[in-house]
Amino acid sequence: MRTKTVRVLLVEDDEGDALLVEALLDEARAPVILTRARTLQEAETLLAEAECVLLDLGLPDATGLDGLRRLLDRPSPPAILVLTGVTDERQGIDAVTAGAEDYLVKGQVDGELLLRSIRYAYERRRAEEAQRQLREAKLLAAEKTRLERGLLPPPLLQHADLGLAVRYQPGGMRLLLGGDFYDVVADDDGTVHVVIGDVCGHGPDEAALGVALRIAWRALVLSGQPAEKVLRTLHEVLVAERHAESLFTTACMVTISADRRKARYFLAGHPEPLLIVDQRVVDLPKTRIGVPLGVLPDYEWQGVDIDLPPGWSLLCYTDGLIEGRVPDDTERLGVERLCDIVNRLVPDGPDWLDPLIAEVKDLNGGELDDDMAVLLLRDRP
Repeated sequence: MRTKTVRVLLVEDDEGDALLVEALLDEARAPVILTRARTLQEAETLLAEAECVLLDLGLPDATGLDGLRRLLDRPSPPAILVLTGVTDERQGIDAVTAGAEDYLVKGQVDGELLLRSIRYAYERRRAEEAQRQLREAKLLAAEKTRLERGLLPPPLLQHADLGLAVRYQPGGMRLLLGGDFYDVVADDDGTVHVVIGDVCGHGPDEAALGVALRIAWRALVLSGQPAEKVLRTLHEVLVAERHAESLFTTACMVTISADRRKARYFLAGHPEPLLIVDQRVVDLPKTRIGVPLGVLPDYEWQGVDIDLPPGWSLLCYTDGLIEGRVPDDTERLGVERLCDIVNRLVPDGPDWLDPLIAEVKDLNGGELDDDMAVLLLRDRP
């Protein structure tokens, strides 16, 4: 098996000691690429290319363990072997305690020992880095699970006359969730409330903000607050909790009457839902989209009332579903083409939600760039 060539940075200002290290490596026919720096400042500029460092503790611009600490403070430092004199062996032990992989005493090292020390230090640092990445991956997975529970809760809906299907996918199959969220809650009298929203941006901060808004929405709805008051309060929560003033959130809220024949929806900068009747998307009343939450402090959102014929379906979604690419077109998918796909798929049967998402991805040429949340409600008389 071919031996791995290691990139070694020798940090040594003494010409004689530097020549000795080079001779020892030549003697052992060491598979290394050796680069030399004469000062710590020069070494810092070369550190990113090194996999192992041979560091002399007596440099013109660093004394004692200062040089070692400076190199270890750099992002993702390589393995470091400290070179000491015969009278400085105690300092070598202190260097290992401070973070060096090992120390070597000048004049007491042959080529084979030097090569073995380099290989050991390099492999040990690689193993440590792999363990660190594994720990980070586990932490990220745990964080994703916690955020997912907050963003995408089990709906509080137990009504046989209403079907519900939900789908969520992070953009580009990222490990971390974005800020898309949804929730469904039913009152004691059978009235059903729905929210779907999208915090601009991606990452744990945006996801945490989405969780806060979703929990606040559920608490407000369960306490019987009117929709206009719910939106104003969500705006206040967003302003209080966001980590940057530029952050905003789009949202769509829908209330469906207990008899399932009427609905009222509110849009805060969010795409309007699609109402499907008799296997076709029907036009909803023209209305203002409204500004997103977190933009205008005194804005009043207006509700839109619609009639729901028997057998209706209502599709609510975040803009990740309509912002995918389309082959041979500079435009995004958009609402109009989404409606065309729905109109084509719905007559094939009731299970058209997954084929819809699959076709949107296929048109995009792969996974969608933005996070996507989809919620489908169906009337089941």
